[in-house]
Amino acid sequence: MRIAIPAETFSGENRVAATPETVKKMVAAGHSVAVEQSAGAGAMIRDQEYVAAGATIAADASAAGLQADMVLKVRAPSADEISTIRQGAVVVATYSPFTNPHLRDYADANFTCFALELVPRISRAQSMDVLSSQANIAGYKAVLMAQEYYPHFMPMLMTAAGTVQPAKVLVLGAGVAGLQAIATARRLGATVEVFDVRPAAREQVESLGARFIEVESDESGEGSGGYAKEMSDDYKRRQGELVAQHAVKADIIITTALIPGRPAPVLIQPEVVEQMRMGSVIVDLAAEMGGNCPLTRRDEVVNHAGVTIIGDSNIPSRMAADASSLYARNLFNFTALLIDDAGELKIDLDDEIIASTLLCRGGEFIQSQFLASPLRQGGAS
Repeated sequence: MRIAIPAETFSGENRVAATPETVKKMVAAGHSVAVEQSAGAGAMIRDQEYVAAGATIAADASAAGLQADMVLKVRAPSADEISTIRQGAVVVATYSPFTNPHLRDYADANFTCFALELVPRISRAQSMDVLSSQANIAGYKAVLMAQEYYPHFMPMLMTAAGTVQPAKVLVLGAGVAGLQAIATARRLGATVEVFDVRPAAREQVESLGARFIEVESDESGEGSGGYAKEMSDDYKRRQGELVAQHAVKADIIITTALIPGRPAPVLIQPEVVEQMRMGSVIVDLAAEMGGNCPLTRRDEVVNHAGVTIIGDSNIPSRMAADASSLYARNLFNFTALLIDDAGELKIDLDDEIIASTLLCRGGEFIQSQFLASPLRQGGAS
């Protein structure tokens, strides 16, 4: 099978879909691999390293993609990139299907598209879970970004000039990103409080040395696939009051709350930000979906009433070397499901993982719920 790895063209995207490690495995399995020139530069990978792993270097995306049976990417093809991929090719990437405006275009180009963010959260698919691998990086880096803007120490320091109190960190959402943020903040010496709508998160939070805060309610926040679900208006009101009480005392807030197919829930109101200490920092990991704070501006750093609000929508790209390494392994493990022992394409729709991730095939868009998403209009791939 001919496999292509084009360079990513999305603004600010430094990751790459394959590393020399995974290319070597593909070549060993009998596939030919073409990597676009400088595709790995943002992830600190030289072209020579791909060549040493057995790949050829293509001058541009068309030189690789128009000959390939399978194209591996980080981001879904943009409108301009569609013409650089052979009609009928398999394209594996993250598609942002709730917001991507080009979904019908992929079907029209007769692509067979697999969206890695739709990999089900089941035991067999853990090695393919790109959302978790990238969220781990985002949670870690979010704390370091907050520290860059926070004008104080993180740990307690006892000096001859007096004692410096540790930073108070509030993490909203105890998913993969939130748990990594907790662990990182604790390693840096901060005290950490955590809110999550899922009571089951308490044990994990406390095992990391943080304090769990929750709304007293019989309502469960457990959604499908391990995600949180939308809560009632009464719960949201009480949640807002509880979060506000703790937010105004926090020095750093990391927000991670997302609900699939919905705008990010508002957790930090502007009036709460205005009561926070000057010099405090909010890192909003939900910026891509509108943000957990209405003051968040996607891909901007803003200052409101002395509080810095960071709205970076692609934090894993800031650690592109490790992010690419983990993503590439996820991707390689997933593509193993699509190739039989003879090295030929095999799409088994009885396989839960394949069926869940397949967006379009044979000119037909299969998962129509994404076409109807109100978030998709005007979105970006």
